Amino acid sequence: MSESLFREALEHKLDAEFRNLADHSPVMMWVTGPDGYCHYLNRRWYEFTGQTVAEAQGIGWTKATHPDDQQLAEDTFLAAVAAQGPFRVEYRLRRADGAYIWAIDVASPRFAEDGSFLGHVGSVLDIEERRRSEDLLALNEERLRLALDVAEIGQWHVDTDSGNMFWPPRVKAMFGISPDVPVTIVDYYDGVHPDDRDKTLAAYQAASDPERRLLYDVEYRTVGKEDGIVRWVAAKGRGLFDQAGTCYRVIGTAVDVTARKADEVRLRELNETLESQVAERTADRDRMWRLSTDLMLVARYDATITAVNPAWTNLLGWTESQLIGRLFIDLVHPDDMASTRAEAGKLAAGQTTLRFENRYQHSDGSYRWLSWTAVPGEDLIHAVARDITSEKEKAEALQQTEEALRQAQKMEAVGQLTGGIAHDFNNLLTGVIGSLDMMQRKIARGEMDKIERYATTAMTAANRAAALTHRLLAFSRRQPLDPKPVNANRLVSGMEELLRRTLGEAIRLEIVTAGGLWQTRCDPHQLESAILNLAINARDAMPTGGHLTIETCNAHLDTAYAAKSRDVHPGQYVCICVTDTGSGMAPDVIAKAFEPFFTTKPIGQGTGLGLSMIYGFARQSEGYAKIYSELGKGTTVKLYLPRYHGEGEEADLVVAGLADERRSYRGEVVLVVEDEPAVRGLVVDVLEDLGYRALEAHDGPSGLKLLQSDLRIDLLVSDVGLPGLNGRQLADFARQHRPDLKVLFMTGYAENATFANGFLDPGMLMITKPFAIEALATRIRDMIEER
Repeated sequence: MSESLFREALEHKLDAEFRNLADHSPVMMWVTGPDGYCHYLNRRWYEFTGQTVAEAQGIGWTKATHPDDQQLAEDTFLAAVAAQGPFRVEYRLRRADGAYIWAIDVASPRFAEDGSFLGHVGSVLDIEERRRSEDLLALNEERLRLALDVAEIGQWHVDTDSGNMFWPPRVKAMFGISPDVPVTIVDYYDGVHPDDRDKTLAAYQAASDPERRLLYDVEYRTVGKEDGIVRWVAAKGRGLFDQAGTCYRVIGTAVDVTARKADEVRLRELNETLESQVAERTADRDRMWRLSTDLMLVARYDATITAVNPAWTNLLGWTESQLIGRLFIDLVHPDDMASTRAEAGKLAAGQTTLRFENRYQHSDGSYRWLSWTAVPGEDLIHAVARDITSEKEKAEALQQTEEALRQAQKMEAVGQLTGGIAHDFNNLLTGVIGSLDMMQRKIARGEMDKIERYATTAMTAANRAAALTHRLLAFSRRQPLDPKPVNANRLVSGMEELLRRTLGEAIRLEIVTAGGLWQTRCDPHQLESAILNLAINARDAMPTGGHLTIETCNAHLDTAYAAKSRDVHPGQYVCICVTDTGSGMAPDVIAKAFEPFFTTKPIGQGTGLGLSMIYGFARQSEGYAKIYSELGKGTTVKLYLPRYHGEGEEADLVVAGLADERRSYRGEVVLVVEDEPAVRGLVVDVLEDLGYRALEAHDGPSGLKLLQSDLRIDLLVSDVGLPGLNGRQLADFARQHRPDLKVLFMTGYAENATFANGFLDPGMLMITKPFAIEALATRIRDMIEER
């Protein structure tokens, strides 16, 4: 074999042995060429990092380092390649499971026999545990420094061979020496107060003596080298000894205890005068006990009195001999006995009593009101009571006066209300009675030419009376409502044509609707009526013309805003704002604007119920109304209605007209239950006129008998307020026998005013008295035809 072939075979064998050795090494190893290209990493590298050969070749091995350390690793490596020298770097290396650990990468350059640079050979070691230990050590050192700083403790040590001392700035400050001035053992003894040098020297010698090795523990005074201030220092330490038993160093700590020593001096001085102070304070307490006008009491937890002051005799007429040994509960008014026992129980449980009130008996048999403060002791109760009888009497008199004032205000409001109602109803009844009287006279004479005019007059007056009742119910929040989900944007926009006709050409109307407006839930007809009333009020405030703006928006009323008015609850609302450029209102007018029958219009031009109806509707719908106005600058009225988060169909305000198809041709049977004969007879006549077969009952029980029979009944029409059984009770009993029975309630007043809040079940509707014949017929036909 030629020499070249032999050398090649030998090199191949050596390379294979190196690779085998490297692959079985417990550390990661790598080899690069002169250009820094890594052409070999051992098996441990790939197992640890999870890289493939293709990913790690070249300089791809740096991709396994932490992103924050990659640049450092590359820069250090490339600098070593350029310098052809060794390198050492620590970085975080990604394990195959994705976790990062600290590693140290160390490499040495390789050179050929001729001195040419061949590249690097290196190894990577896991140093995670070492780094954790270093971090923990650094943390403990920092904790120690922090503890010493917080405790204001100075560390020191003395080299016994050289006599050199190590004093940190804190210890130097205790000796009045500047931080940058070096100190020796001589400075130490010079700085100790002459009276304390012997004991400090003895303590130091005992700590450094190999035979005794006592703890260095001494308190002494120092005299400041630079400032001359005398300070107290508490020092502790111990000697360090080598294997031969020689003390080579004394270490310890020092604390400035000057303040503590001063406190001890003051405490000693205080103790010296304590006896005289106690005697003086005891005399003061005795004077207070004798001279106080408040009752003072000491008693056991079983209520036995052990001590009382003289005020008991002055206030309640009892002498000390009459009270000592007696139970204080025996003096308590019978009506206050239970509360007094409960309060005594709290004292026994360790609770302090503050401002507890009860009545105690006077020796003459009368009772006085007392306000107690008491504290529990280990075995006794100590209590003080103040006589509040006169305060109670004044408070009771004030309460009676306030009650009388409220009653007077109530009667005034009732008088104003009844006067307004009487005035308006008398006018309306005059129109009704007068027209009916004229109709009778004309019919009796056979004159029929003016009958229709009188009938129209009577109907108009009656409808106005119905509207007046409706407004009264709205103000009192007793009107029957039919709340539904309402989109205020759609409702206001749908009223635009009606509003323009109502306002006239002299007033410019602008409707501004908000995007993304929330839904509310209310009676849409009442909301429409409220907006129309506000528009009419605005029109009347602008007799020469002006600008009316109706806006909608979402509003969130926070707690701070709600706290300004007792009628407002914080939350989310839909706001409808009506603003005019009219004459405005004075503050006193705004304050009364929502009161019933209050109006600034001339007699005969307004009832004064419009704004009160709007306010009542808003409050009944769980919202509220607010007026903002200034004389000569217009008025803004805001209606806030609560946001509705539920689902449901929006209200449809279109009312179908009556036609012949509302008549019945199938012989449906309707049961009418009404205790008012005139109303019952009218409804029955309407039903029969429309082609229905009508059954009637005058109260709940008689109606229930018919409903429990086998008669055909397609619909129940019942008044809500009935004798015997109310309308809802009647419907509930009837549905036990007829589960699918449909029910139409008639009402002019309802204690549970918001009907939709649990009053109406599926298959039930409500119609408000007084109602138009067309409306009644439409409602009946719709319910019967609904499947």
